Amino acid sequence: MLASKLPDVGVSIFAQMTALAQETGALNLAQGFPDYDPPLALREALARHALAPGSHQYAPMPGLPRLRQAIAAQVARLQPDAPAPDPATEITLTAGATEALYGVLAAVVRPGDEVIILEPAYDLYGPAVRLQGGVPRYVRLPAPSFRPDWDAVRAALSPRTRLLIVNTPHNPSGAVFGADDWDALAQLLAGTDALVLSDEVYEHLVFDGVPPRSARQHPALRGRSFVLSSFGKTYHATGWKVGYCLAPPALSTELRRVHQFLTFAVSTPTQHALADVLEADPTATGAMTS
Repeated sequence: MLASKLPDVGVSIFAQMTALAQETGALNLAQGFPDYDPPLALREALARHALAPGSHQYAPMPGLPRLRQAIAAQVARLQPDAPAPDPATEITLTAGATEALYGVLAAVVRPGDEVIILEPAYDLYGPAVRLQGGVPRYVRLPAPSFRPDWDAVRAALSPRTRLLIVNTPHNPSGAVFGADDWDALAQLLAGTDALVLSDEVYEHLVFDGVPPRSARQHPALRGRSFVLSSFGKTYHATGWKVGYCLAPPALSTELRRVHQFLTFAVSTPTQHALADVLEADPTATGAMTS
């Protein structure tokens, strides 16, 4: 008889609510996807590469070089106060940011390790930690600001803390870390070996004109952070399942050790299409906020 590794986990609430919305015709506010299509230029690029010869076999495990170079150029433009990521050693394409998230946890969390999760949180975080034998430690984000209570986070920190997961802009509240939050986190982790997983998939979906700052823009956090991004969220193409992880070479190496045995590579024509759009307009970040 098979003993479940997650006996208290059923079908994701997102899957349940989406099915109900489709059944009843209700407005679906459960899953993070829009009700309109990706930009026409991106769809046309995908059609070209889907029909072109030579775009249908495995892409390189870390991702197409041209797409990694385009990502590096865009990140350098958006984060001028941080070193540009090295396309060869610091950018890894994944099957959505979800695969990157799971890959990071599989790479760094060992049985008995503790992972601090700020909640409310994406429902994958806790189960994925438990599947590695880790122990989730939840810290509630106080309403109405949903900004971290860093004293509460400090109280959850222990010698067994391996990783702290942050999500900014935050799903579902929309709260965005300020510079003081990054400073507080850096001070909290100083003198520890704890790592940071910064889920930044909504990085371009801000509506107040103030761009959010990334963990990699903080000099004390850059060397210990995995930063996750999602083309699906940015270009409202969630069904394409393409994301990526920015991390220092040593951390990227560990993620890639796992990634090669999860999906190995991401869809080749899809990567070419994304590279076309980024190369044509390096400032392009979708049209979600226009």
